[in-house]
Amino acid sequence: MSEPGGLQQGGAPVLEKDAEDAAPPGQGAGPDDGRPADHRFWSARRVPAAVVAVLLAAVAGVFLYDVVAVRAHRPAMAWRRGLAHQLAERPLDDPWVFVGAGVAAALGLWLILLAVTPGIRQMLPMRRPRPDVRAGLHRATAALVLRDRAMEVAGVRSARARAGRRRADVSVVSHFRDPDDVRADLDSVLTDAVHGLGLVRPLTLSVHVRRAGKKG
Repeated sequence: MSEPGGLQQGGAPVLEKDAEDAAPPGQGAGPDDGRPADHRFWSARRVPAAVVAVLLAAVAGVFLYDVVAVRAHRPAMAWRRGLAHQLAERPLDDPWVFVGAGVAAALGLWLILLAVTPGIRQMLPMRRPRPDVRAGLHRATAALVLRDRAMEVAGVRSARARAGRRRADVSVVSHFRDPDDVRADLDSVLTDAVHGLGLVRPLTLSVHVRRAGKKG
């Protein structure tokens, strides 16, 4: 496990124990126990948080140093005097004022977006076998499972699969069997495979079958 809470980045399933959801032994969470459906895993946002913290600490440190210097009867830094002069003299409709306001607004919206969205889009929440355990399946792993199951169908020459947050697309090239028969078998096998993934929200399946072209 590479992150607190049991999150693991990669292609393997993820397990996470929720201490607040712990239940006495023998009391599992059934489908009708009144619990809300599991949602996506939330990202720790370590890099944005670290960048914001470092920038705020640096700016606060510089301003604190300048304020202390002024209190000690030393002249304020030239950049702060220049900034105060620019803010006092420059009109609000100046292009540089618009540029600065736009950059500040964009950064603010970016931080708000990071705060209200879960992140970790590659991880699909799985059904809980117990109330104190959360599991997640990487989208690449789900696609690999569907591709391997498709290759088990007779008449499939090659297969490609892609799993999104709500949909799985499987493209297959058939050869010696009729494409309609291959498609029927694929629908049955892949539907079982999707349910076998154990996801909270089963992926919507889209299957595409084409006949292999003749060589020469």
